[in-house]
Amino acid sequence: MSADRLPHEKGFHVSWDQIHRDARALAWRLDGKGPDGGAWRAVVAITRGGMAPAMIVSRELDIRVVDTISVKSYNHQAQTAPRVIKAPQADIMGDQGEGVLVVDDLVDTGKTLELVRNLYPKAHFATVYAKPEGRGMVDTYITEVSQDTWIFFPWDMALQYVEPYRGKD
Repeated sequence: MSADRLPHEKGFHVSWDQIHRDARALAWRLDGKGPDGGAWRAVVAITRGGMAPAMIVSRELDIRVVDTISVKSYNHQAQTAPRVIKAPQADIMGDQGEGVLVVDDLVDTGKTLELVRNLYPKAHFATVYAKPEGRGMVDTYITEVSQDTWIFFPWDMALQYVEPYRGKD
C-alpha cells in the first residue's frame, strides 16, 4: 500500500458471513481433489489467519485431523521475512505433506506459502483470497484482489464509532 493512501481508501472489508461463504466455496472446490481417492488426510491451518477458513473447510469436507503451522511474517502491518515458530506434528505431515491441505486466509506476496511449501512440497495449498504476487504459490483459491488492496478480516475489526476521514459537522 502506498504511503500517500490510507488503508481504508483501498480496503476490502470481509464480514464473518462472507468469510464463511467463501471458505465453504473453497471446500466445495477442494472436494474430491485429494490424492487418496479424492480424500484429504488432514488440514493444516497457517496461523492465525488460516484458522477460521481451515475450520470451515475441515467441517465441510469432514476432515477430523486438523493441526497448525505458525508462521510470523508481519510486525503490525509491516511485512518481514517469514519464519516458522510452531510446526505441525511430523506424523500428520507424513511424506512431505502428501494428502494434506494447507489453508490460509490470504496469499499476499507468497513469502509465507513459499516457506511452508519448501518444507512440505507435496501438500496442497489453498487460500480464500489471493493477490497477484503470491498467486503462483497457491494451488487453489476463491477470489483474487489487487496487490495494493488491504483486506480487513472480521477477526481484526471491532464494532465501534469511527471519526469521519474529512472533518466534522
